[in-house]
Amino acid sequence: MTAAFAKLRQSLSATRTDRDRRARGFTLLELMIVITIIMILLTLGAGRYELSLLHSKEAALKQDLFVMRQAIEQYTLDKQQAPQSLDDLVSAGYLREVPLDPVTRQKDWQTTSEDVLLSPEQSSTGITDVHCGSEQVSPFEKTAYSSW
Repeated sequence: MTAAFAKLRQSLSATRTDRDRRARGFTLLELMIVITIIMILLTLGAGRYELSLLHSKEAALKQDLFVMRQAIEQYTLDKQQAPQSLDDLVSAGYLREVPLDPVTRQKDWQTTSEDVLLSPEQSSTGITDVHCGSEQVSPFEKTAYSSW
């Protein structure tokens, strides 16, 4: 009976030790593995986030260029003369304000002036097109933003 009692006591003390060990917390190795996994996931997520930000900037750039080009064309057809600057579009009410270039974060749009008339009634020439002021290359389209 004493041998059975000793075995029971030993198994109870082993169970208690395991329970005590689990109650103390995680081992350093377990914590390092979890932290490593979290860091890997964060690195992947940060890369995706940066790409999505760049994609949204490019979409905003395309939209701004489209709107400004339409405003230039409409101004030219309505006034029978092309605008001399982007500020002419604002003062005439075709744009609320000259937008910031999403890539450079400044109002440094590059304008193109040509001696092309959109209609026979047009009296003077001026701005015919607008481009981004940045020479950076789009990682998605592999072309310079200034060529858009």
